[in-house]
Amino acid sequence: MTGSDLPTVDTVILGATVLTSTTRPAPGYPDLPQEDKAARGTVTFLADHAIGIANGVISWVVPSASVPAAVLDAARERVDAVGMVAFPGLMNGHTHSPMTMFRGSAEDVSTHDWFSKYIWPMEVNLTDRDVYLGAKLAIGEMLLGGVTAFADHYFATEQIARAVEETGARALLASTFFSSEGAEGIGRSARFAEEWNGAAGGRITTAMGPHATYTVDDADLERTAAHAARLGIRTHIHAAESISQTESSLTKRGVTPVQVLHDTGILATGAIIAHGAGIVESDIEWLSPYADRVGVPVCSKVYMKHAHPTTPVRVLHDAGITVGIGTDGPASHNTLDMFESLRMMSLKQKDAALDATWLTSAHALDLATRQSAATFGLGDVLGAILPGYQADIVLLDPSGPHMQPMHDLAAALVLSARASDVRTVLVAGEVVVRDGKLTRFDVSEAIAELNARIPELTDRTKGTIQNYAP
Repeated sequence: MTGSDLPTVDTVILGATVLTSTTRPAPGYPDLPQEDKAARGTVTFLADHAIGIANGVISWVVPSASVPAAVLDAARERVDAVGMVAFPGLMNGHTHSPMTMFRGSAEDVSTHDWFSKYIWPMEVNLTDRDVYLGAKLAIGEMLLGGVTAFADHYFATEQIARAVEETGARALLASTFFSSEGAEGIGRSARFAEEWNGAAGGRITTAMGPHATYTVDDADLERTAAHAARLGIRTHIHAAESISQTESSLTKRGVTPVQVLHDTGILATGAIIAHGAGIVESDIEWLSPYADRVGVPVCSKVYMKHAHPTTPVRVLHDAGITVGIGTDGPASHNTLDMFESLRMMSLKQKDAALDATWLTSAHALDLATRQSAATFGLGDVLGAILPGYQADIVLLDPSGPHMQPMHDLAAALVLSARASDVRTVLVAGEVVVRDGKLTRFDVSEAIAELNARIPELTDRTKGTIQNYAP
C-alpha cells in the first residue's frame, strides 16, 4: 500500500518506532550456534512509522512521510508519537483483579497459610461493591502500565464485567466456582459465560472458571468441558501450580493435574492453565495434541515469593505449547505491573536453566505479545501491530535515563522499561490513557472506599470459603 492509495481513518499515530510483530524461536534454540540469531526469535521494529486506525482496527502501518496531508486532515484524532515506541498492548494472562482489596494483607507466610488462614477467610466478607471497586482500581493500574487486556478468574464476575464496560479495557472473564458449592457454582459460571461473551462491543470474552483440579471434582470438570464445547469457549483453571501439588496428585490419585485436565475433556475444548509450575515431562504427552488451544500463563514473581520452582517454559517451548505471562492477583503479586512480570520471568528462566543464552529478549517479547494473545484464543486479532488487528496499542517513552543510551531496544523493553514510562494507551482504537492519565475514569474513589473497608475486609472470624488441601 502506497501513500497515494491510503484509505482515510479515524486515528493516525505518527512518528513512532513500531514493534509490529514477533516470531516464535525455534525449538531447542539454546543449543543452536550462537550466531544463528534468527532461530532465537525475531522482533520487527519500524522506525518513524505511522499507524492508521479505523473502527477500532489497524488499517495500515506505513512510513510517516508517506501519509498524505488529506489523510491526516480527515482523521478525527492525530497522536504525535515522535520519540515513542509503539507496541501491542500487554495482556495479563492470569489474574484476580478485584484482589487489589487484599494487596499486602498476607505477607511472609506459607502457601497453605496464605489460603487457609488469610485469603479464603477474608473473602467471606466480600460484597459486590468491593469486587467492583477492586476491579476498577486494578484496571486503572493496568491501563496506566500499558496492560490493555486481562484474563480474570474470580467471583461476582458481573461486577468485574461492569468495570470493564465502564473503563474501556478488554478482558477474558471466568466466573470461579468450587465443587463444594454444588450445582449452583458451575451453573453460575456457565450462565455468566453465555450471557457476557462478546459484551462491551466485543471487548469482553468469557471462559468457564473451575477453581482448580483439587477443588473441583472430575464430574464437574467433565460438565465444565461440556459447557465450554457448547459455548465455543475455553476453560481458565489453576492446575499443576507447584511441584508439590503434582506430587500430591500422583500420590493420592496416580495421575498428574494435567492428566486430569486431559481425562475430563478440559484440554480438548481449550484451556488457560494458570501457572503450570508443577508441569512435568510426562505431561507433554497430554498437552501436545492440544497445542493449538492450550496456553500456560507464567507468574514468576509469585513463585519466588512463595518459594516454589518456576514453570518449565523451556520444556513447553520445545513441545510447541503456548506460554503467556501474567501477574496472578495483587494479593500475591502486589502489583499488576506486566513489565515487572516480564522482567522477572525472563531472568528467572535464565537462572533456573543456568543458561544465559536461554529466553532472549526477542523470545520474551514474543511471549508478552503474540503468545499471550494466543493464550486468550485471540491470536488472530491481537498481539501484533499489523493491518486487520485490533488497535490495542501502547506508546512508551524510552528517553528516561534508565533506558539510555539505547543499544538494543528489545532488551531495553524487557529489562529496563517501567510501567511509568507508558504515555498513551489505546484499546480498540480509543485513547484510554493520554499523557499518562486515564481518560474515562479516575481511581481515587475506589482507593478511598477500599481503604475505609480494611477493618471489615480483613476480619478472619466468620469462617472460610474453602480449605486448602491440594
